[in-house]
Amino acid sequence: MNSSHNLRNYAVITGGYWAFTLTDGAIRMLVVLYFHQLGYTPLAIASLFLFYEFFGIITNLVGGWLGSRIGLNNTMHIGMALQVAALMMLTVPVEYLSITYVMVAQALSGIAKDLNKMSAKASVKLFIPSDGKRQSSTTLFKWVAALTGSKNTLKGVGYFLGGLLLAVYGFQGALYILAGSLFVILILTWLLLPTDLGKTKNKAKFSQLFSNDPAINWLSAARFFLFGSRDVWFVVALPVYMTASLGWNYQQTGSFFALWIIGYGLIQALTPKLLKGHSPNGNSAQWLAWILMLLPAGIALALYQGLEPAGVILIGLSLFAIVFAINSAVHSYLIVEWSDHDKVAMNIGFYYMANAGGRLTGTVLSGLLFQYYGLTSCLIASSVFIACAAFLSIKLPQKSPT
Repeated sequence: MNSSHNLRNYAVITGGYWAFTLTDGAIRMLVVLYFHQLGYTPLAIASLFLFYEFFGIITNLVGGWLGSRIGLNNTMHIGMALQVAALMMLTVPVEYLSITYVMVAQALSGIAKDLNKMSAKASVKLFIPSDGKRQSSTTLFKWVAALTGSKNTLKGVGYFLGGLLLAVYGFQGALYILAGSLFVILILTWLLLPTDLGKTKNKAKFSQLFSNDPAINWLSAARFFLFGSRDVWFVVALPVYMTASLGWNYQQTGSFFALWIIGYGLIQALTPKLLKGHSPNGNSAQWLAWILMLLPAGIALALYQGLEPAGVILIGLSLFAIVFAINSAVHSYLIVEWSDHDKVAMNIGFYYMANAGGRLTGTVLSGLLFQYYGLTSCLIASSVFIACAAFLSIKLPQKSPT
């Protein structure tokens, strides 16, 4: 496949991923705002997303195996179709929107999201020439960072989009618009992408789901704690603290999270430039984790000493977003760089299974710790998680295998 076809396919994959991500961010904000209007408590709303994270663990594990057998284009399209179904499920009359029903819809959305993410990120590896030269690694770093960063930026835009559609068209109208738009993108990518993308010549065995590469295993373990460290304060503790303790309204809180995610995504996309074109290695991930560990601990200390909380949180979490984004971009590059072409889908699926496990653990701890011990305990737990990621990163290779 020549470079022009590679670039076109990368653009199609990225465009499909962008469209899906907009719906993913929008549906999250739609559910939070609409069910708040219905009188649900913050913890009850958080529970609606537990299946979203739980099924992400299973999906990432099985999805990589499935992608290597049927093609990454097919797993991406299955993800889009499931997201359309999840959106349409929520268009039923309000009396049918029980917690259990919405959790099932969110489970479908979680499966869809991780199939789409795994497919998009694994596909990038296939578009970069594997000639072993430095230029190849540099290009891969730039492409992975751009895909990952733009995804997170657009997820933040999706938060704004969800609120806007809810205000203008109502809950059901917003869902119809999102589902219809994504269905059109599904058809377009189906027509434009090659049919055998990422399919291995030798059929992957189900017994090969778990990676036997030490570098992949250590990186996945570090990823578990890295993303658990974010969600332990991000999912429940901080939004509830902002509304209950700082007196912010829901529009202010939603805007903060949207802007945080957009800024986080922009930093991810700029990471290759921030690192001045150097391809990172395991040592990069380790030291970034040690630096990141100091930030939630510093925020907790400032809050404990009685400093003005709104300023502490805004400044502290802005710094956290910068370092976390660079660390996450480095991780996203390393998992693609260290994966062989024939195993890239399965390795990335295994890696994002760990990511989803960390997010689920962080989500549960976010509600539990905040309810009994407050925001400071969540921030301390975040630092402990990051320390675990840093220690695990010591085992990572100091340079990419050739």
